[in-house]
Amino acid sequence: MIINDLNSAGAMPTLEKMFLFAGQRQRIIANNIANIDTPNFQMQDVDPKEFQKMLGDAIDRRRSTNGGTSGGLDFGHNKQVQMRGSQMVLNPATSGGGVLAHDRNDRDLERLMQQLVENSTTFRVAADLMRQSQNQLQLAIAQRVV
Repeated sequence: MIINDLNSAGAMPTLEKMFLFAGQRQRIIANNIANIDTPNFQMQDVDPKEFQKMLGDAIDRRRSTNGGTSGGLDFGHNKQVQMRGSQMVLNPATSGGGVLAHDRNDRDLERLMQQLVENSTTFRVAADLMRQSQNQLQLAIAQRVV
């Protein structure tokens, strides 16, 4: 019971959603990179701004419910991002923003590398913040009064 309360306090639920999103999006970006020379391949992606909006709305709902200090996030869904239990499912759409090459592939290597770096940075920041929070928790437990 107390462990669940600690894991749903503060920023932990938000960081968890960021992990899930960045991990799933990394698979999509990796698939785009792997198929960059595949004829007729159309790159796919999900809109990070839509995820950020959904996350912000969930945080606002949590704040209005209990002040935002504890509790999970009531994460909504849209056609690209859905929660199924504790799993996040991304439904990417064809991005269609690249230059159509002679093999009918809409590759855009620069955009792919930018997406890869931005997504990796999101994951790394969430990991650092979560590690920091867990370290503080471990210090508090280790310094218990006997």
